[in-house]
Amino acid sequence: MASIAALCPAMRLSLSQHSSQQLCRGATARSLPRHLTAATFGTRRSFSSYLVTPQELADALKKSPPSPISSEPRVIPLCASWFLPNDPQNRTGLQVFREKRIPKARFFDLDKVIDKRSPYPHMLPNPKHFAEAMSELGIRHEDTVVVYDSHELGIFSAPRVGWTMKVFGHPKVHILNNFMLWVEQGFPTEAGNVWTVECGTYPIPHMDENKVADFDEVREVAQDYNKEGAEGVQILDARSHGRWSGKDPEPRPGLPSGHVPGSINIPFDAVLDPATKAFLPADKLKELFVSKGVDPEKPIISSCGTGVTACVLETALSEAQYGLPEGRKVYDGSWTEWAQRVKASDSLIQSEA
Repeated sequence: MASIAALCPAMRLSLSQHSSQQLCRGATARSLPRHLTAATFGTRRSFSSYLVTPQELADALKKSPPSPISSEPRVIPLCASWFLPNDPQNRTGLQVFREKRIPKARFFDLDKVIDKRSPYPHMLPNPKHFAEAMSELGIRHEDTVVVYDSHELGIFSAPRVGWTMKVFGHPKVHILNNFMLWVEQGFPTEAGNVWTVECGTYPIPHMDENKVADFDEVREVAQDYNKEGAEGVQILDARSHGRWSGKDPEPRPGLPSGHVPGSINIPFDAVLDPATKAFLPADKLKELFVSKGVDPEKPIISSCGTGVTACVLETALSEAQYGLPEGRKVYDGSWTEWAQRVKASDSLIQSEA
């Protein structure tokens, strides 16, 4: 079958002037026919699991490099580095991407590919905006994308981008586990500000709303907490215990800390190896979720500050095969939306401070 992506001339881009690749002139997004699924593009060059080791990615890049002249499906490394606004070193994702990256990687800007009309950070973009961003990055619908984090953090924001791509139905997306190990194991890196990217036309996708929890849904869960006959939906909170308990401040000024009634606190770094910052093995993840009292038979909603590290928990649940996939969601607005929208009279912010 013919490629859906219509390539346009390559553009030479400077990261010193642009925070991400700019959409090619003349590249217009087209809707993706509903009958097209991941199976349409086959499984060739697919990885065996959602999490990919450095060796697996290195081998795949040798066999299927992100060549601008190839019409075949490619393996595309995609950097999704992002830091909290109160980062002690004032680092940015773009800065660390310039300093060290996988050769020929592209940069996904979590602060740009969002719903810009929303007052809350990192809310999902609409399908057209997502398609424009993918076109700008030169990613085709049939490409295999491996998202990775900064060398400094190991795993942090990449799962959010991986989840976003799943929400918009990208057939083959994976998470590198992780770039810290990639560097330590001696795989190649590059640095610099200028490279060439081949832009294309990414089809406008259909959003899978079943993967997303909104404010009203979470509010209903919170209001039903401990009520007889409630469905028993579980809310997991990936923030630090201090923020969850209300003892530590939020990184965004003026936002109160605390938690949604009944939520279970599992700081995102609890699912990572403390030395390598890679995901723990599946059996260790299962043990963690059991120890926290998470019931795999009941629906699960993962949350955090702005919906970023909530996806670390969602990825860990997926890796551990814990909970039914159709019963798991991510609260897109997370605590930043919750703390601004609930009323004091609702008693829907709990604190142990």
